[in-house]
Amino acid sequence: MPAVKDPYKTLGVDKKASDEEIKKAYRKLARRWHPDTNPDDPAAEERFKEIQEANAILSDPDKRRQYDAGGGIFGGVGGGAGPGGFDPGSFRGGFGGFGDILSDILGGRGGGAGGPGGARTGGQERGRDLEVEVHLSFEQAMEGAQVPVTVPVSAPCTTCRGTGARPGSSPTVCPRCQGRGIESQGQGLFSISQPCSLCGGTGTKIDDPCPTCAGRGQTRQVKRYKANIPAGVRDGSRVRLAGKGEPGLRGGPPGDLYVITRVEGSSVFTRKGENLEVDVPITIVEAIRGATVEVPTLDGTKRIRVPAGTQHGTVQRLRGEGPPKLAGRGRGDIRYRLQVDVPSSLNREQERAVEELAEVMNADPRAELLARAEAKR
Repeated sequence: MPAVKDPYKTLGVDKKASDEEIKKAYRKLARRWHPDTNPDDPAAEERFKEIQEANAILSDPDKRRQYDAGGGIFGGVGGGAGPGGFDPGSFRGGFGGFGDILSDILGGRGGGAGGPGGARTGGQERGRDLEVEVHLSFEQAMEGAQVPVTVPVSAPCTTCRGTGARPGSSPTVCPRCQGRGIESQGQGLFSISQPCSLCGGTGTKIDDPCPTCAGRGQTRQVKRYKANIPAGVRDGSRVRLAGKGEPGLRGGPPGDLYVITRVEGSSVFTRKGENLEVDVPITIVEAIRGATVEVPTLDGTKRIRVPAGTQHGTVQRLRGEGPPKLAGRGRGDIRYRLQVDVPSSLNREQERAVEELAEVMNADPRAELLARAEAKR
């Protein structure tokens, strides 16, 4: 096998360069020289192969120590279809594959970049979205509130710093999928790709797991937040706290936390969409001759006019006195359903008054109804 060129010169870094400096140099050169971005340059593939081989040495602590101790003979990286075992379309170096590079080129929108639901790029995985319920009084839901939220989450292991490998060791490229994270099976003219059965789609293999997290790269922790609940939420509303869900794996983005509101009922108001409803009792006299009555609102009381001859179940409305609408779109209404209160018992004076009223109001309110019914027979 041919000796690899000086990896430090290939990546343009000093021999004392940190892992982060090597990673940045590798990504910059890989983006520049990848064959897919240089289709008209025959030399790009060879140059890119050298960059990949140099990165494979310097990104692996054991290989880097071996090289620094006296150089060394290294064969081609990978084992794919290209020269020296290089497969330009499906490599994954020690710091991430072409999916990561293409994601950088396109601003995180290409190459299978990690997105909602845990899509992977270079072994990275977006954290899961979480949900938690909070209980609010009716008044808190109407006015808005800041409530404490406690959420159990998986956080990067502090022992291995999220790598899953025992301190002093590193994950290695998966030998089955060569770091791609997927396996392909031929089916006639087609091939079916699925997550690698050995590495689970991460593209890496942990030979010496971290004793704290058993190779998972995460441990369980309890996070405490204060959630700002906007005024006007309903029972079952979802308030999103971006980035407060499960942390991502291997440097992936975190998920979101959704706070589900559970609102207690009110002894006065009933929520109907963006409005409130209230049953307001009125006397027979108020219904007959009209009145001005006091009614409850969210901010105290107000007075509404009951017209003379008001029927049982008539609805009056106070516009803009209801619950706040979300996104600052004003407020709903309060609807007052007038209920004629019929006393269940009368004293002697009331009985005489009713008898006198019956004598002067002796029309039959059912006469027209019965006449219509008779006409249909």
